[in-house]
Amino acid sequence: MEGVVIGRSRQMGLLWEQAREPLVVPLLKLVVALCLIMSLMLFVERVYMGIVIIFVKLFKTQKRYKWEPLNHDDSDIELANNSSYPMVLVQIPMYNEKEVYQLSIGAACGLSWPSDRIIIQVLDDSTDPLIKNMVEVECQRWGSKGINIKYEVRKNRNGYKAGALKEGMKHSYVALCDYVAIFDADFQPDPNFLCRTIPFLAHNPDVALVQARWQFVNADECLMTRMQEMSLDYHFLVEQEVGSSTHAFFGFNGTAGVWRISALNEAGGWKDRTTVEDMDLAVRAGLKGWKFLYLSHIKVKNELPSTFKAYRYQQHRWSCGPANLFKKMAMEIIRNKKVSLWKKFYLIYSFFFVRKIVAHVVTFVFYCIVLPATVFVPEVQVPKWGAVYIPSIITLLNAVGTPRTKATFIGLLEAGRVNEWVVTEKLGDALKMKSSGGKALKKPPIRIAGRLHFLELLMGAYLFFCGCYDLTFGKNHYFIYLFLQSIAFFIVGIGYVGIFVPNS
Repeated sequence: MEGVVIGRSRQMGLLWEQAREPLVVPLLKLVVALCLIMSLMLFVERVYMGIVIIFVKLFKTQKRYKWEPLNHDDSDIELANNSSYPMVLVQIPMYNEKEVYQLSIGAACGLSWPSDRIIIQVLDDSTDPLIKNMVEVECQRWGSKGINIKYEVRKNRNGYKAGALKEGMKHSYVALCDYVAIFDADFQPDPNFLCRTIPFLAHNPDVALVQARWQFVNADECLMTRMQEMSLDYHFLVEQEVGSSTHAFFGFNGTAGVWRISALNEAGGWKDRTTVEDMDLAVRAGLKGWKFLYLSHIKVKNELPSTFKAYRYQQHRWSCGPANLFKKMAMEIIRNKKVSLWKKFYLIYSFFFVRKIVAHVVTFVFYCIVLPATVFVPEVQVPKWGAVYIPSIITLLNAVGTPRTKATFIGLLEAGRVNEWVVTEKLGDALKMKSSGGKALKKPPIRIAGRLHFLELLMGAYLFFCGCYDLTFGKNHYFIYLFLQSIAFFIVGIGYVGIFVPNS
């Protein structure tokens, strides 16, 4: 038996040597060259955005848009001249939102706006009859207080969120409205949200969308939410700001924004052809010549996914959706006659190709698969600028644009708090627990199988093996980086980051 194993090992070694020189080496060299080119593209894009954001902060480009109160006496909106306030529709799409439906509906009904100039529309796609009844009763409760609130349901969930929003726009009362504000079920706008955003649309007829920034109320729950906040802060504080300032275009975030209904309709309304219906609508509206405005100083509270399962689903949608949309719209962008050649280049190269495709390929394929594989093939050399300098500079640029980087690294060291395994699906229940002075939730029984993520564990094993091989036979000292990477994958693989940490 031992001889058979040795014989097979020798055969595998012989096959590897035969395929290595004519096939593996040139193929790996080609892949490394392509990854290095993409790394340079991403590096140039990050430097460009860093330069632009400096100018934005220095010269306050937002001032080029006119803003003034719709009524100069906003001390009591109900007593103001209602004719000066446009009609606003507020849409809240929901799906089995047991934990947060009261918070989101309450926040929408608490918006400061004349009661006869606003319609709250709750689009409930819930499949749980009990939750459906609870949401309907909550809407009736606010309706009894004089709030113009509509509870809408569909016969099916075709198109998911896009389908619900599209169906919601078909109701006859929507024709009375000029603007539509959209909030996902875990978003809680401040009462003055409409008073701060609508004037930009009312006084600038070429602006189709005003997007507010997300403020994460549960960023300190656990290590995973801290790291998500760091990543998303860069998106909001840099990427969205740069797009708004340079091209009056950026991707709609799907919530915490206000659309001009005429622009939304001109762009073709909501479509469910991809998983990023919000970006789809934004691109189509942008190609019609409409402008977008991002307001980083206006923040809307919301919640980050605190379980790894929810986080993985969200990231899958955000990664696959834009690539699919790019494939569907590339030729439409090229053929468009209404926007400038420079804006077309920005859409195709910067917005889609570099940020939505190259960034993901470089982050995972190059640094997690290709670069580690080079330790087995010493003929393939990755220059230091590609393996060390560029990723280090990109990381520093991301950190500069992210105010909570320090908090994330602190989170890495807070082992005592991070080990608290108090699991919850939504922040709503935690808030209720705290407000009622209740006792902390008991730790649920730990089920090992339910906590393991095998793809991450497999990646961790691959990187660990590469590190061991490099430590034993290699000369480029990649093993330091590879061991750290493998530890990160193992931590995720055993479910260590998807936890809830109460801020007590």
